[in-house]
Amino acid sequence: MGSTLRVLEPEATLLAAPAIAANDSEYGVRSTATPLYGYDDEVKEKKRQAVNEWIRKSGAFDGVIDFDAVTRDPVNPKHILPAYDSGYHLHPQDTGYKAMADSIDLSLIFNS
Repeated sequence: MGSTLRVLEPEATLLAAPAIAANDSEYGVRSTATPLYGYDDEVKEKKRQAVNEWIRKSGAFDGVIDFDAVTRDPVNPKHILPAYDSGYHLHPQDTGYKAMADSIDLSLIFNS
């Protein structure tokens, strides 16, 4: 059987956090959400930031991959870094995906 991708709303992620963290065969490593400028509003942005901060600081996971830190524009943190922006401000283009991949500490995934 393959793994199942689960997408949770921010509130559901925070409410389900203990169960998610306890099941490290599926959720030992978690990533932060990248900027969503133009596809969110202030409420959603605050939720994204709150969930990202919880993921970074809770200690609930074996490891964190901080895609938000890699892709966000330090001048405009709600935006993807212009060098990585695909042009419609939601998904990165190839160099952005490469930067995300390069940021992953493979020891989080492959135990030696």
